[in-house]
This record gives sequence, C-alpha cells and structure tokens, in this order.
Amino acid sequence: MSAFLEYVAGESPLHRMNPVAKLGAAALFAVACFCTGNLAFLGVLLVAAFALSASCGMLRQTVGLAKAVFAFSLVLAVVQVLTTPSGAVLVQLPWGYIGTGSLLAALTTVVRLMAAAIPLFLVFYVTKMNDITNSVVKVLHVPYKYAFAFTSTIRFIPVFMNDMAGIMEAQTARGVEFDAGGIVKKVRLMVPLCVPLLVSSVRKTNSAAIAAEVRGFNLRTPASGYKEYPFAALDVTALAAGAALVAAAVALGLLG
Repeated sequence: MSAFLEYVAGESPLHRMNPVAKLGAAALFAVACFCTGNLAFLGVLLVAAFALSASCGMLRQTVGLAKAVFAFSLVLAVVQVLTTPSGAVLVQLPWGYIGTGSLLAALTTVVRLMAAAIPLFLVFYVTKMNDITNSVVKVLHVPYKYAFAFTSTIRFIPVFMNDMAGIMEAQTARGVEFDAGGIVKKVRLMVPLCVPLLVSSVRKTNSAAIAAEVRGFNLRTPASGYKEYPFAALDVTALAAGAALVAAAVALGLLG
C-alpha cells in the first residue's frame, strides 16, 4: 500500500506522459474548475477526474483524497452558507438568512474544490519527484534550486506525517488518549506534539541541506541531467484538452 503522495509505478497513459504535460494539463483542469460556477459542468469535471484516476489504477487513493478535501471544503461551505444570504429564504438568522442560493453556492464550492484537487494530486502519485524536478528544469528552464525546493516540500510531507504518527503512538503508549474527549481537548493534546515534530523537521532539513551541498548542489545546471523529456502526441492532446476545458468554463461563466 502506497503512502501519501508516494509514487506508484504503472503503465497507464498518464504514467507515460511527459511530467511537464501532466502538470500543465492538471493546472488547466484546476483553472477550468475556478472559471465557472456551473454546477453541472463542475459535476462532469469531477466525474472525469475520478475516471482519470481509475484509468491509472489510483481510484482507492483518489477516494481517500476526495474524503479529505470534502472535509476541508465542507467547513468553507458552512461558512459560506451562514455568511452569504442568497435566493429564497429557507432559514431566518439574526444576521441574515440561509437561502436556496446559499446552499447552491456551498455545494458548488465543495464540488469545485474536489474536482480541482484530484488531478493535481494525481500527478504526484504517477510521476517520480526526480522526473518532475528535472523536466521543469530542462523543458521550462526553471532554476534548479527552485524546482528542487518545490519537490522537496512535497517529498517531505509523507515523511513528516510518518513522524507525527510515530510521536502519537509513543504518547499513546504512555497513556495519552487522543480519541477521548471533545474537539477542544484533542486540540490541546495535539499542540505539545508540534515541538518534537518541529525538532525532527529541523534536523532532517539540516541533514538534507548538508547532503545536497556535499553532492555539488550549487554546481547543478540544466545540462547536468542526462534524461530528456520530449513531448509526444498524447502530451499535446492532454494540454489541448485542458485548454478546451478552460475555454468552455469561461464561456459558461460569461453565459451564466
């Protein structure tokens, strides 16, 4: 079973695409989600995102991601419902009201965030971090230190999550009950865990910096990588499809 944002090998078309084309198409897909408020169109995009994940055998990871994004977007949706009165009145509040338009806008927010997040996270599951770094340096001519910093941030997320899980297991062995009590108690129990996690993070970051320096990090140039990343017909098709989605979303936004 793969960890969060850990590369999963495969032979699907998405696995074989150029890393830059994957990032570009996923970014265009996300832009399309934010260019329109048409709920039907966003629903189609969400279904397409799930279909894309199924095509490369990543449906289980995508469902887990969708649950996490849903929980986050639900908080935003509740805030939106309570603060943006719109449409026919359903519930009267002291500071306004909850209307049909409020519920529709909240549902649109949830679907939009889920649809936009899935392709972006899917890219990191089907692409090696080294390929992402080297391809943006070679193809987009991004300075290596910036590309390395970005991919290193993504790479350290599962590492810090594992560290946090280990710290929580150690505290549980000492009798701390993280599942007991309300949300306030859980937050109070989690705050002290941030100190050892911060110490561990600083140590790992310092060790990684020293290792990179020893390996000649500052001498790295776009020509240092031996692997080439040519564009194929599938890559161009994916980028064209992403651009078409953005155009369709903008058109629907103007019509709406």
